[in-house]
Amino acid sequence: MKSITIKGSERESVGKKATKALRNAGMVPCVVYGGEKPLHFSAPELSFRDLVYTGAAHTVKVDLGEGKVKAIMQDIQFHPVTDKILHIDFYQLFDDKEITMNIPVRLVGNSPGVRNGGRLLFRKRKLAIKALPDKLPDFFDIDISKLRIGENISVESLLNDDFVILHPDSTVVVQVKTARTAVVVDDEDEEGEEGEESTAADGADAPAAEGGES
Repeated sequence: MKSITIKGSERESVGKKATKALRNAGMVPCVVYGGEKPLHFSAPELSFRDLVYTGAAHTVKVDLGEGKVKAIMQDIQFHPVTDKILHIDFYQLFDDKEITMNIPVRLVGNSPGVRNGGRLLFRKRKLAIKALPDKLPDFFDIDISKLRIGENISVESLLNDDFVILHPDSTVVVQVKTARTAVVVDDEDEEGEEGEESTAADGADAPAAEGGES
């Protein structure tokens, strides 16, 4: 997994007054948990742009001038009006200790089922996994170029010895459902000629909630 280096300064004071002064100066107060004791530091808000405003997952190297601490972002707080970053919590990583992290899912290719009128339901945009830090993938890339109407791709097809996926094997990640205007295409018809029109009405179910994932 790609890593982003955040250069900052250790905080000597963590009181409300000192925290407010940091924010007024364009700095973001942060803390790293998971080590022998919490590590409080601050860094310019612009330093977090490539970490926060992206769909990719990253690890972080916190550089305070005397060695680097490897971590992942655990929680972030934004101002309710301005959306400025108010505070970030990190969790320290160790090479020999597994970590749980949400990994984004990317769809690759074009589904023939969608081209024939089916509805693509992207049910799991992130998957929680448990792995050693150096085994964390950047993404789950899922090829949907053979996904036809009525078919789905589940967690079972993504299993890997490098990590444990914390969802049941049967969990559907992406599927193509029948729509009223869809057409059924013979699997052997490589040209995708129209076949018998489907009369099955599409259900009203919407993509499943992500349970707090963002």
